[in-house]
Amino acid sequence: MNIVVAIDSFKGCLSSLEAGEAARNGLLARDPSAQVRVFPLADGGEGTVEALTAGLGGSIEHVTVTGPLGEPIESRYGYLPKTQTAVIEMADAAGLPMVPTEKRNPLHTTTYGVGELIRAAAHRGCRRFIIGIGGSATNDCGLGMLSALGVRFQKTDGSPAGIAGGDLRDVAVIDLAALDGAVRKATFSIACDVTNPLCGKNGCSAVYGPQKGATPEIVTRMDADIRHFAELAERATGVATMERAGAGAAGGLGFAFSAFLGGSLVPGGTLILSAIPAIREALASADLLVTGEGCMDGQSAMGKAPVAVAALAKKCRSACRTIALCGGAKRGAEAVNAAGIDAFFPILSMPMTLDEAMHPATARENLARTARQVLGLLAPCR
Repeated sequence: MNIVVAIDSFKGCLSSLEAGEAARNGLLARDPSAQVRVFPLADGGEGTVEALTAGLGGSIEHVTVTGPLGEPIESRYGYLPKTQTAVIEMADAAGLPMVPTEKRNPLHTTTYGVGELIRAAAHRGCRRFIIGIGGSATNDCGLGMLSALGVRFQKTDGSPAGIAGGDLRDVAVIDLAALDGAVRKATFSIACDVTNPLCGKNGCSAVYGPQKGATPEIVTRMDADIRHFAELAERATGVATMERAGAGAAGGLGFAFSAFLGGSLVPGGTLILSAIPAIREALASADLLVTGEGCMDGQSAMGKAPVAVAALAKKCRSACRTIALCGGAKRGAEAVNAAGIDAFFPILSMPMTLDEAMHPATARENLARTARQVLGLLAPCR
């Protein structure tokens, strides 16, 4: 049998490739003659940098940047030398877990560090960027990021505006002339799985502001401030993207990438798979795809990485069966069956605590054992 393994990370437990290797070991234990190829899988969120960098022969580059509260922090990006690509998770520079609960207030947080990561990679020679924008602590519409990249934002008196969400209302003039030259030459593909517009009742301030510490009063203020900023930005760039689906992602970072940097907003799973061209070739001759994730539920059917790779498998070879292995399956997980996954199998065979189940050695053993048993339905015993 020709088998392709592409499993998303079991967050907090196993990386994508670690999970894939565990499944591979189980498959080969059942059928040593099988041809099994393991590929990384991610959806643009946590684990994307590790998955693509390790799976595509890149390196992790460490950079000191400005954190969401303005303090220096250690961050990183993935560098893929063959394609001069940088892989970035914005949450590595401006993620919500970086801000203590008592300090959460989107008026005071910034994406400046995200811009510093981009600039560092661009000056390394990267001209293609894959950026996941989930998990942000910010609502600054990219003001901080763009400032780090050289865009000048001025108040009415000509002085520089600030770099945090609360400074959006002060911006009166936008000057694009000093945008970093290396960044101008780059293309940006943004992993974005939300469809919120920038402003209004479904916009970034109203929907995501509260989880970042915004009170109702702050939500009202920031929605107005962001609309003001976006109208200036659309006049400065000549690009109208305020109502574009996904413009409200990551506190308006989706808007900033679209309007200022020509970025394309793409579902995360689809974007990551496009960065791994060899997987399409492998799926064209595959008899079986083994995918999965730590927890499968109804949301898994809405563009998550396992469903994205299952859809690709069916496009490449309609006869390819797809099974998913998961740490657990919640009510509603059956929705993945209509989305291309023929069957899913939770890997726990007996009751255990969450800590026990998430121990890496236990998860590897459970993955391998379940993969071995499932393959028994599809291949002769050896």
